[in-house]
Amino acid sequence: MTIDGPAARAAALRTLLREYEYHYHVLDAPLVSDAEYDALIAELRAIEAADPQLVTADSPTRRVGAAPAERFAKVRHSSPMLSLANAFDDAGLLAWRDRVRRALAADAPLAFVAEPKIDGLAIALTYEQGRLVRGATRGDGEVGEDVSANLRTIGSIPLTLRDPGASWAVPDLLEVRGEVYMRIADFEALNQRLAHAGERIAANPRNAAAGSLRQRDPAVTAARPLRFFAYGVAMSSGAAPPGQWHALAWLRALGFPVNDDAQQFDTFAAALDYCHAWMQRRDQLAYEADGIVLKVDDFGQQSQLGHVGREPRWAIAYKFPARETSSRLLDIVIHVGRTGVITPQAVIEPVELGGVTVRHATLHHADYIAERDIRIGDVVIVKRAGDVIPQIIAPIVERRSGSEHPWQMPARCPACDSTLERGAGEVALRCLNVGACPAQLVRRIEHFVSRGAMDIAGIGERQAQLFVERGWVRDVADLYRLDAAYFADIEGYGERRISNLLSAIAESRGRPLPRLLVGLCIRHVGETTAQQLADAFGSLEALAAASADQIAAIDGIGPTIAASVAGYFAESANRAVIARLHQAGVVGVWQAPPQRGIALAGKTLVISGTLAELSRDEAAALIVEHGGKATGSVTRKTSALLVGSDPSAGKVARAHELGVPVIDEAAFRAMLAPAPHATPADEASRDDVRDRT
Repeated sequence: MTIDGPAARAAALRTLLREYEYHYHVLDAPLVSDAEYDALIAELRAIEAADPQLVTADSPTRRVGAAPAERFAKVRHSSPMLSLANAFDDAGLLAWRDRVRRALAADAPLAFVAEPKIDGLAIALTYEQGRLVRGATRGDGEVGEDVSANLRTIGSIPLTLRDPGASWAVPDLLEVRGEVYMRIADFEALNQRLAHAGERIAANPRNAAAGSLRQRDPAVTAARPLRFFAYGVAMSSGAAPPGQWHALAWLRALGFPVNDDAQQFDTFAAALDYCHAWMQRRDQLAYEADGIVLKVDDFGQQSQLGHVGREPRWAIAYKFPARETSSRLLDIVIHVGRTGVITPQAVIEPVELGGVTVRHATLHHADYIAERDIRIGDVVIVKRAGDVIPQIIAPIVERRSGSEHPWQMPARCPACDSTLERGAGEVALRCLNVGACPAQLVRRIEHFVSRGAMDIAGIGERQAQLFVERGWVRDVADLYRLDAAYFADIEGYGERRISNLLSAIAESRGRPLPRLLVGLCIRHVGETTAQQLADAFGSLEALAAASADQIAAIDGIGPTIAASVAGYFAESANRAVIARLHQAGVVGVWQAPPQRGIALAGKTLVISGTLAELSRDEAAALIVEHGGKATGSVTRKTSALLVGSDPSAGKVARAHELGVPVIDEAAFRAMLAPAPHATPADEASRDDVRDRT
């Protein structure tokens, strides 16, 4: 063999193996047996081991090779990975179609692409000169985590792009968006393997995929049965396809697997029929999907339609109906919340619902149970609203045997034995022992460290319970005095885990004021109100010194919220916690961000009820982003009351009394749309999108 022999053989093997991977993962038509593929991989590894200079970064042998990561680096996306608006019925889809049609020329041809909404984890892949250089998670849409080493272990993600042929070429720079997921059969096999090994099993395929992808050790990810579907192009330095349907074909030609269930339609009626037919196939699919994504096909029309807030106007998710089933109600226990609110929780016979084993479900409050005559022992209807929150809907009275018995709300708190009380006009009972109720303290710690607040990774319910039981944490400020010595005798806390936990606590000191205000558990203060308070006062000290009248003077903050905020800071125990937080370096200063739009400039909106396509926080963010104010109380200064299902009767009545317009979600979106002659400040990026509901 000549001196060039091993190099030539290695190059030939790499080309051959990439071709076999393409036929296996993309075309689903293997050219060789697993044994033959494994033999070729083994031969290539042997050549590379004998001469490491022959190893290339995109070699099939390098899918696992990186060392375990201490932390995932942050990656700012080239363009935002947006969220999708949702439609839950035909009327919602038709309303979206009508909005699209109104925004385009009346005679413009309009085609649609329908794609299954895979329940997985959205990622962005960046290729330079045809080679994979970076892969990142969606994160918050603007910034994700660099999980390149783990993504390289997924066989269906090409390390090197194929020549697409025809008139196309491999671009010098390409960013592809797609979904990492796990097939149902693979998920079930993985759970069996984890259970047999005594490890924690995953709740559903999406959680399994997300957890597998975010493993610190790529070797662990490589052992998980992850797959990938490409669904969009976010950026390309060369010529790109004119629309979504051609983009999917181009991605397939480049070597990416594309969902075979995606289809193009020349009429909306045909696309709607596809949604109906596909919904009936839901339980026959190899993977979990919670809906269909409909997109305007033409990229030029997508750019013309643009986006509103964090949602494109040119796409919508048609969500499948929430899953329902029945189970037997074994018991009712009560949950003590962070503000002392008592919530009854159902304990039911375990039941599979939407890929999750459900053992508990909410019963809301005592009046809810009494109104529906829900009894222990009943066979009840269980529903996962939006495939997320299990709740008891009603008993199946016809299946009663006579052994069922009514439930009574206890008179005292199960955690501290304090008397439970109900405030005027409230449906929930409350434990008022704020300072000494251990259950409330555990919940306050959980809330303080949550993503919407101080975002301290590594602390959950179990850790909060441990901190309280051992007396380490008497209030949230105590979190900042923890050190490695506290965990010396705790099983499962090795040096790396302790270091990561303490680093996460230290990092949280720099969180902005709105996040800190949310974390403090001030009654009636959520994300929107926290933002208003931060914008108005700029620092925690200034807010703490403000009177109720000064707080109420903020547009949209009524006397109830103002009294709650002022009352919180008037409590000496709370002021002591704030002082200790300040000593620990938790300051929370704030500078109000600039407005991004003017569609709602000078307008004040109040939101009430459950919106069909947006969460309350998302709607409030859209209002602020477009120059308006989102407040909690209807006043004479309110421009409109945005209502969804089950709005507050008091707010609706107040709006009618003051002559404030009451609008629905469609009217709200129309308010955000720019005038026909206006040029949007931002064009919608061509990346495909997935919502994270």
